[in-house]
Amino acid sequence: MLVLGTFFWGLSFPLIKAMVLKHSLLVPQSSSWFLTTYAVAPRFFLGAVIMALWQVRRAGRLTALEWKQGLGIGIFSAVGMLFQNDGLQYTAASTSAFLTQFTAILIPLYLPVSLRRIPSVTVWISCALVLAGVAILGHFDWRQLRLGRGELETLLASVFFVGQILWLDRKEFAPNRSGPITLIMFAVQAVLFGGLAFAAAPHASDLLTPWSSPAWVGFVLALTAFCTLGSYGLMNAFQPKITPTEAGLIYCFEPIFGSLMALVLPGFFSLWAGIAYENETTTRNLLLGGGLITAANVLIQLRPPPKE
Repeated sequence: MLVLGTFFWGLSFPLIKAMVLKHSLLVPQSSSWFLTTYAVAPRFFLGAVIMALWQVRRAGRLTALEWKQGLGIGIFSAVGMLFQNDGLQYTAASTSAFLTQFTAILIPLYLPVSLRRIPSVTVWISCALVLAGVAILGHFDWRQLRLGRGELETLLASVFFVGQILWLDRKEFAPNRSGPITLIMFAVQAVLFGGLAFAAAPHASDLLTPWSSPAWVGFVLALTAFCTLGSYGLMNAFQPKITPTEAGLIYCFEPIFGSLMALVLPGFFSLWAGIAYENETTTRNLLLGGGLITAANVLIQLRPPPKE
């Protein structure tokens, strides 16, 4: 089920990039932050409404622990998506998908440190492989020692996604139901991104303009159905059944799906929405950088399972 969730997440990368490109044509004066926040707010608003209707007769009264868990994963996810979606405007969808998987290394690195243990040699080797892959994917400038804005924001987003994964796994939340916490998570993100979009909009009327485009609305509906209700519903229901380290590794399927979709979907989206979004190609940097990150995660998987 978590692999299926990563398939939906992989779909989100070319979908969001196409949606932002369409939005920039509809509202040319948009800032990058307005494009970012308004690419997220509608999907979580619709997702929250649908979840509320679904849970109204099922959930009953929400518990204090469900509120605590839902608020936590909502905030972590919101901050991560804010940086991830803004970074997606400055880098390729496939690169963003691979860089997001920095989470798979941060989790096994964090767990022993939190227990005041020295991480194993395998973890350090995997970290080195990931850093090398990140440098290649991000076109790291060794002379000026810098990564581009898109790559840096995506790496920062991955830190908050680690917080989301670890918060979801906390043992105190074991009795919680996945439906109510997903509803709270969506509501938190709808409120946060809705407020940010309103503040970043050039004019209040610009919040309505994109809704006049059938293509833009289609992107919103696809993101809501597959990449919001589908992916997060599966994550919140099934991730607690395994360890955070295993979850982080399973989520590494996301860049594979994202990269494959970025090879074919942009052309279809361009024809449908009237945007200039070309299919990506399998460059040497993508294959080498993505291969190093994938190898690092395979190496982590082959080590003895940690006690978590």
